[in-house]
Amino acid sequence: MTSPRKDPWYRRTLRWGQTNLTEKDPVRYDAEWWREYWRRTRVQGVIVNAGGIVAYYPSALRLQHRAAFLGNHDLYGEVVRAAREEGLVVLARMDSNRAAEDFYLEHPDWFALDAEGRPYRAGDLYVACVNGPYYRSYLPSVLEEIIARSAPDGITDNSWSGLDRDHICYCENCRRAFRADVNLSLPVSVDWADDAYRRWIEWSYQQRLAVWDLNNRVTTGAGGADCLWIGMNGGDLVSQSRRFRDHKAICERTPIIMLDSQYRQERSGFQANGDSGKVLHGLLGWDALVPESTAMYDAGTPTFRLGSKPEPEARMWAVEGFAAGIQPWWHHIGSVHEDRRQYATAPRLFGWHERHQDVLVDRTPIATVGVVWSQRSIDFHGRDDAESRSMLPYRGFTDALIRDRIPYLPVHADHIARDGADLAVLVVPNVGALTEAQCDGIRAYAEAGGGLVVSGESSAYDEWGERRPDLGLADLLGVHPTWTHHGTSGISPASWETYGTHTYLRLDAGTSPAADLARGFEQTELLPFGGRLEVVRPEPDVNVALTWVPPFPIYPPEKSWMASPRTDLPAVVTRVGANGSRAAYLAADVDRCYARYHHPDHGRLLANVVRWAARDVVPLAVEGTGVVDCHLYRKGTSLVLHLVNLDQGGAWRGRLQELTPSGPFEVRVRPPAGVSPVRAEFLVAGGDAELGHDGGWVRFRAERVADHEVVVLS
Repeated sequence: MTSPRKDPWYRRTLRWGQTNLTEKDPVRYDAEWWREYWRRTRVQGVIVNAGGIVAYYPSALRLQHRAAFLGNHDLYGEVVRAAREEGLVVLARMDSNRAAEDFYLEHPDWFALDAEGRPYRAGDLYVACVNGPYYRSYLPSVLEEIIARSAPDGITDNSWSGLDRDHICYCENCRRAFRADVNLSLPVSVDWADDAYRRWIEWSYQQRLAVWDLNNRVTTGAGGADCLWIGMNGGDLVSQSRRFRDHKAICERTPIIMLDSQYRQERSGFQANGDSGKVLHGLLGWDALVPESTAMYDAGTPTFRLGSKPEPEARMWAVEGFAAGIQPWWHHIGSVHEDRRQYATAPRLFGWHERHQDVLVDRTPIATVGVVWSQRSIDFHGRDDAESRSMLPYRGFTDALIRDRIPYLPVHADHIARDGADLAVLVVPNVGALTEAQCDGIRAYAEAGGGLVVSGESSAYDEWGERRPDLGLADLLGVHPTWTHHGTSGISPASWETYGTHTYLRLDAGTSPAADLARGFEQTELLPFGGRLEVVRPEPDVNVALTWVPPFPIYPPEKSWMASPRTDLPAVVTRVGANGSRAAYLAADVDRCYARYHHPDHGRLLANVVRWAARDVVPLAVEGTGVVDCHLYRKGTSLVLHLVNLDQGGAWRGRLQELTPSGPFEVRVRPPAGVSPVRAEFLVAGGDAELGHDGGWVRFRAERVADHEVVVLS
């Protein structure tokens, strides 16, 4: 996409840079060196520290703390002027949720208090309350001052949402506002059975949206319609929930998300970045831009702010983002680094992005599998164990789809009617809290012939986390809960000798469609399990494809035999509707188990269930050894296929030191109507591949994928 200059900055700025200034930088910032680095990295926009906790200009606001080495220097203004001379877009960066002691002592009523009336602190700083004058009047005056001084194109804010969900503020501003809005007193503790606490959760989200709306009124009023305040937001849904940042509501308010998701978490892998991009584009639209702050410093566990992240680690995070429509944004802490290795990564990465930017944005994804998610379910069903209850089942399914080279799209539970038309199957991975309207949307999708795969407690609870008398989707699935279970959804603390999760699943391969579910298991009737089983009562027309085998000893080996080799407890059931639609229900939490342990049998079973429910309507087939994440798009009359090699560093935890190539891969793609490719061009390896045609499919061979390959079929 080569956008004309008349487009607003948030539609045309494809590469970003950020030198996150420290208080020492006013006396050591080398403006010419950084200008040359902007040129070498081909950035089109920069993010410059302005104010908030620390001001990098001589603010007229007495209480705004100036950087320790600033003096009367205007470092922020100088960087902005240099950026303007280079023709760059400028975003002024704020970090504004806390302040120093002198500020607190002058305005103690502007800051958050615990139940005993003590101020919440973060190190030496005091945390401001989002409902007080600090957020509602003081910060707007800072924004107006910055805009008046430098006319930035927009403003970001690093930690804009205040206290997280683990801390309730009892300041007078919160007490008064909660009483006025909800007609209740603030909850006294974390208690999901307390209506006041649940209403406080919902109310706290609304207060953050009020901050978002207020700041945008201020910045657009002072700087014009395109001078947006856009905060910063994370890619991890549990973290967003804990910070009261409503992904969906925020995306309804902005044309762009500045994604502050800087590095790989070991629990979720590089593929998490691709998933974040797909989640956000599913909310914003695929023509929107999602720049992502990628740490060039050594972020991770542990973090070294002045060290260098190994280039393979940074590259893999970035290219997985490219595959999901994320734009690059380098991020360095401080302006001077003795470890200069961190400067080597961005020039090569950003240069490749510039050369191929036209095929990396404004595309339409091609996928037939949708995976349903709901931030409200993360809150009101996941509650204090959202990672295990909500995210592990989601990641288990998405990891299994990636492993089987099946493209998928995240689908918000409110958007099923909007997004479901092109999907062959919807996966609902333990989305426990669904509204009646969301259940109706899933029901309408299935009644129109769509396939359905549902796991665990999905639809067992309403939007407040109150348990329903029956599953909200029971009529589709043909099962009814008994509200009992076997096993655990957590990691068993039992010793090896008394291991309570030594359980199995039994395949009944003689029934249909169990044969489809058993693909790859031809030499076994038993699959390892080890997780939690929801005990459900199936209706007569439901096919029980797998049953549960209860635990038995691991040690001593003489006792390791099945006392009860069979039960009639369903683990996986299937049902074919009167209209021919297919539905599967997983009472066994194979999805959660796969995310936690990645046992290959669990991944194969999940992929088999999805393929069965989708009638194997998948537009892509990739054969070859290795784990490769596949993202397929249509762009005009061409197709764009990303192959991201996830077979990296499997022998070690921690940072990735070198790339491990995979391949060759035999690739087949089924083009949609109106697309008839005759050429396959490799954008990473270079050159073309021989393109064959076979019964409505096109095929080619990718010999080698180091970190990623992008293939344009035109």
